[in-house]
Amino acid sequence: MRTLGVDLAWADAATANETGVVAAESDGTIVAAGWTTGVEETVAWANTHATDAAVLFVDAPLVVLNADKQRLCEKQVGQRYGRWKVSANSTNLASPRLAGVRFKRELEAAGWIYADGIAGPPRNGRVVSECYPYTTIVGADELGYESERPRYKRKPRCLSAAAWRPVRAGACDVLIQRIADLRNASPPLDLRSHSVTAQLLDEQSPLDDRAYKHREDLIDACLAAWTAALWIQCGAYRCQVLGEHDVFVDDRGQRATIIAPARTLQRPNV
Repeated sequence: MRTLGVDLAWADAATANETGVVAAESDGTIVAAGWTTGVEETVAWANTHATDAAVLFVDAPLVVLNADKQRLCEKQVGQRYGRWKVSANSTNLASPRLAGVRFKRELEAAGWIYADGIAGPPRNGRVVSECYPYTTIVGADELGYESERPRYKRKPRCLSAAAWRPVRAGACDVLIQRIADLRNASPPLDLRSHSVTAQLLDEQSPLDDRAYKHREDLIDACLAAWTAALWIQCGAYRCQVLGEHDVFVDDRGQRATIIAPARTLQRPNV
């Protein structure tokens, strides 16, 4: 199955912000990569680059049913990945940033099916699920982050913006090199196989905030596409479904979940 990764811009449903997008074959070859603007353009990109059997992983809340507080899947990010200093933002029906909900709805109108992952990886059709790249970075042994997440986002309070930018750029370049090593992993992802993702390797991360965010969006889309491939190949043996016991269920019996790579001790079903 072809896998697609989308780092959907975290904005309200009407605002058009830049989104990173990547599509890859099962052999790791990247067949499409770049950026879209707004929900409609991103839906069109997904429809264009998906095969009849495809899995799209999205870094954005797709199902939001709770009136307040935090979704269970977000709470479990902190519970299960907090030791690596990974947590998730809170999302509820009062949140202004629900573009993912609209994105899912428009994909479904185009024939996609949302899957919360509780039944395991899909084997056919066009399926969309939610992921969170930070859980991939620390949950996948292949990337080698044993003690703490890389500081390629989220400025520490102790640093000024000026001091933070070169630290961020350096951490990002290390992360890119580790993602490049996935070409030898199972499943693979080959950044060199597409001119746009190859630029991640050929250019150093910029200090300018806007240019850096442009780069970061593409990196997260790569991680989302690879996570989809890992889920298809390994299922619960390598991944866990955060939020699988959420009490909130939609009209199809689906829950708000995040499918996340997991270290052996994190996998409750293994």
